[in-house]
Amino acid sequence: MNLQVEYQPPVDASQLRYFMRFEQANAKTEYLPHAHAWGQVIFVKSHVLEMEVEGERLLTPADMPIWIPSGQRHSSYNHRQSLFRTFNLAADLCDGLPQQACLLNVDAIVHAIMDEFARRELEQPHSAADWRLCEVLVDRLRLAPVHKSYLPGSNDKLLAPILHALQAHPGDNTTLAQWAKRVFTTERTLARRCQQQLNMSFSEWRQRLRFLRAITLLEQGISVQAIAHELGYSSASALIVMFQHQAGTTPDRYRSRLG
Repeated sequence: MNLQVEYQPPVDASQLRYFMRFEQANAKTEYLPHAHAWGQVIFVKSHVLEMEVEGERLLTPADMPIWIPSGQRHSSYNHRQSLFRTFNLAADLCDGLPQQACLLNVDAIVHAIMDEFARRELEQPHSAADWRLCEVLVDRLRLAPVHKSYLPGSNDKLLAPILHALQAHPGDNTTLAQWAKRVFTTERTLARRCQQQLNMSFSEWRQRLRFLRAITLLEQGISVQAIAHELGYSSASALIVMFQHQAGTTPDRYRSRLG
């Protein structure tokens, strides 16, 4: 059974310059659509975060936060129990940050500061040092590379059925040329549609899909060898190469970091 939750802002949120929240959401919890008067950076520390912001679907793995500008209506659904951290800043402090919701490829400094805030369960800055850390955090967020979506979708009549089929079976190794025959077009046309609709190649999209699926399986305690087999790789080493390309670390180290 799904649990629907209405967002409850801090009583004095309108008076705060910076504030942080650390929450654990139960599995099958839906956060109903809402908006707020401040900017918000949402970090998920495990699993994959799925959100809808102003009608656009955003999906991201752990460690790549979602930025939501002030006033933008958003909602989310947690398939599994998840740990969230949010960094919130007053609307007038959002200059230099994107005007649309997006993913931010933040660096280790951002994660270190948020880890420190979480360790201390700090909900708002108290000391001069805390204020300086918040200011450094905002500076690093402004410098972070922006991604519209980690795994974009498409309603294109040729691409949509292919993407849906792969999401159902990420280990499917059907080539782009073979897909083209199934949807009665050419490989060149499909490759062009991928770049136009997804802003990436077909192989990159499928690799990202497999990466997200690998995260879910790692969290379930599945072995790297078994994950490689399920995702269509010929060996565990091939999966490890893909994972390092996407996450900058190995599957086992990633699982250890998640605790």
